[in-house]
Amino acid sequence: MSIPIEQRTWLVVPLYNEATVVRSVVAEARSVFPKIVCVDDGSSDASAAEARAGGAVVVQHPINLGQGAAIRTGLDYALQDPGADYFVTFDSDGQHRVEDALTMVRMLDEGDLDVVVGSRFLDDRTKVSALKRIVLRMGVVFERMSSGVQLTDAHNGLRALNRHAAEAIVIEQNRMAHASEIVAEIGRNDLRFAEAPVHVLYTDYSKSKGQSVWNSVNILSDLFLK
Repeated sequence: MSIPIEQRTWLVVPLYNEATVVRSVVAEARSVFPKIVCVDDGSSDASAAEARAGGAVVVQHPINLGQGAAIRTGLDYALQDPGADYFVTFDSDGQHRVEDALTMVRMLDEGDLDVVVGSRFLDDRTKVSALKRIVLRMGVVFERMSSGVQLTDAHNGLRALNRHAAEAIVIEQNRMAHASEIVAEIGRNDLRFAEAPVHVLYTDYSKSKGQSVWNSVNILSDLFLK
């Protein structure tokens, strides 16, 4: 009997000061994916304890190194599991849907693909502010010109990788530029990729942190300074 894909998948969750929500995010995700590693990137709150309470394995950075470093640490941890075939980068703030992650893993399992990237722009479910939409469109144009990888949403944090892609992709950029780096690595390694429509939930919690606006600014700065 084959092992279900949910049990052959690790969710890799970068974590920084999300104690308010991460326990519920992890607990909900574990109802589908039992293997979750949260990389606590030097949080100053109880994020690590809350993630453990939700059922995740927690790896901790002693200082804040950035989301790119957290993702790479999480992938390296999960790759130690010889039974793992798939790896999903998944945000800790409740914006990503577990159903979308499962659909993307199934695409890897059923198709001739190494990477599936989530896109907010393949349907109209995700409500994106005008500023963020402009910045993300600029990012798409930049990535197509610099990497040759044709995506509609180059800075979506929800991605599914097979083992070959998880091992091959090099992440050296630690801030928002890591997303651009991952796209470039898809092209450099000639990885087979596709996009999947996803519904990103911009919650009251994430909006209260100013995340939408500041991420737009960070994406712009990292695109031109990387």
